[in-house]
Amino acid sequence: MATLEELTDRIRRAATAEAGAAPGSGLGSSIKLDLKGEGVIHIDGAAVTNDDLPADLVVTVALRDLAALGKGELDPTRAMMTGRLRLSDMALAMRLQPKIQSLFSKAA
Repeated sequence: MATLEELTDRIRRAATAEAGAAPGSGLGSSIKLDLKGEGVIHIDGAAVTNDDLPADLVVTVALRDLAALGKGELDPTRAMMTGRLRLSDMALAMRLQPKIQSLFSKAA
């Protein structure tokens, strides 16, 4: 399993590539991954930090569950139903889902 630093670096590289791909291809909203006491990853365009800043969407998930989601070993719906994944704004998460999925596929 990747450490917080490794995961942050992967997401940073993917966000930079995504932002440079085409105008308007970025997320368009800020996202904070709250890793349940294991740290945070804040994504705002190509800026990716471990600063605990406000965000448009907060995704609360343990680092091990985030890794399982990325590998397809954990179903997102099941994770939400069992409380392993929480979203601060479901509607925003649904709108951003294709862009988030693209970003995280590049971070893998």
